[in-house]
Amino acid sequence: MKINGNAIRPGMVIEHQDRLWRAVRIQHTQPGKGGAYLQVELKDLRGGTKLNERFRSSETVERVRLEQKAYQFLYADGDMYTFMDNETYEQVTMDADTIGEDQVAYLQDGMEVKIESYEGDPLGIQLPDSVTLEVTEADAVVKGQTASSSYKPALLENGLRVLVPPHIEAGTRVVISTADGTYVERAKD
Repeated sequence: MKINGNAIRPGMVIEHQDRLWRAVRIQHTQPGKGGAYLQVELKDLRGGTKLNERFRSSETVERVRLEQKAYQFLYADGDMYTFMDNETYEQVTMDADTIGEDQVAYLQDGMEVKIESYEGDPLGIQLPDSVTLEVTEADAVVKGQTASSSYKPALLENGLRVLVPPHIEAGTRVVISTADGTYVERAKD
């Protein structure tokens, strides 16, 4: 489907220079001289390389629709990750580079994910918006910091470090956003 160059949004997949790219960041720019354009940071879905490209509103690009299907995460074997189709019980194995190093840390046994594929070729996964993880280490609260909205570093069970409010202690389960890895709330379970 053809779209205008200025209609690109973060997360969209486009076909450009005979390759598939995901828009990571966009910035509208209107220079003092000349027409406005959209500065887009693109990431190659197959190779992982990045490209900065300018698109004017008069240009058209091909937007690619990826097929999304629900899968369940089964297990990790080294840097290979196995998922099972919820309907056909067919298994798909993907490596850490295809999934994305930033997303691998959030995978949990039995987690429901969406695998994005193009013409039957898996290109990546889409995690749930948030995951619940346990805090394994949390720094002590510094006296007198409770008046301001301060945060302290904490280590999660998956090895990631996040900033949490002062009242969170080791052993507490917290909800973390998978989009940017930030603290959302204390888990209600």
